[in-house]
Amino acid sequence: MTERLEGTAADPTLVIKLGYRGGGFSGFAAQENQPQLRTVAGELERALETFLRRPVELTCAGRTDAGVHALSQHVSLPVTPEEAETLTGRRLMGALTALTPEDISIRGLYRAAPGFSARFDALSRTYRYRIACGPQPVLAWGHAWWLRSELDVDAMDAAAQALLGERDFKSFCKTASAQDKPTCRNVTRCHVSRANEAGEDLVAVDIQANAFLHNMVRAIVGTLVEVGRGLRPVDGMAQILAARDRRAAGPTAPAKGLTFVDVAYPDGALSPW
Repeated sequence: MTERLEGTAADPTLVIKLGYRGGGFSGFAAQENQPQLRTVAGELERALETFLRRPVELTCAGRTDAGVHALSQHVSLPVTPEEAETLTGRRLMGALTALTPEDISIRGLYRAAPGFSARFDALSRTYRYRIACGPQPVLAWGHAWWLRSELDVDAMDAAAQALLGERDFKSFCKTASAQDKPTCRNVTRCHVSRANEAGEDLVAVDIQANAFLHNMVRAIVGTLVEVGRGLRPVDGMAQILAARDRRAAGPTAPAKGLTFVDVAYPDGALSPW
């Protein structure tokens, strides 16, 4: 049986930038106790193991739940010096594109220093949540939450500003995931605006932070939507944060409206493969 390559201080790092349509996946991470579930990591691991002819272990920038999409997920894995020398970017791109299903897109290949981690070396992650108000969306149907009512976008954006900075987001975290774990995160941007994509009017919630808790963005969006509907006061976010209780915030917005759109790394950390 071939041993898994764990990586050493001397092993180069391959970083893969990928996108995926989340509707067909049970989340990003492979489920060891439920191997029959289709996951992004499972599909990518199979493609890499077929091409490299050895087991692989992936580290991702941020795990996404079932139904959540990505434009800029980053995955890292150590490669041997021999693989780093012989594998061209064109050959690797062609192979991974052919070996992965149509709902996964290989968007870039990069080289990083030995020991680089797509997760721990990330400076920030950015998500966009899309909401369609009014008529049923056409092209945005698969990646937006359709609401049949209008929203007060200005009120939502004003409420969102109370989330900026280093704060305890336990009220916006899935309860089971917050047990005995740190729940402070640093949100550097939270903006609600109107957007037009492919001829359709949407409401976009853009959130950037150093990291996110389980269901954090979707809980924030669900709460902001209640503000936009006039069900919560604009100045109520501080009280929700102070409660440190998931019941104080609004509902969790549907997964299909959420897209992982960007991850930032230190300048010079990645170079084209």
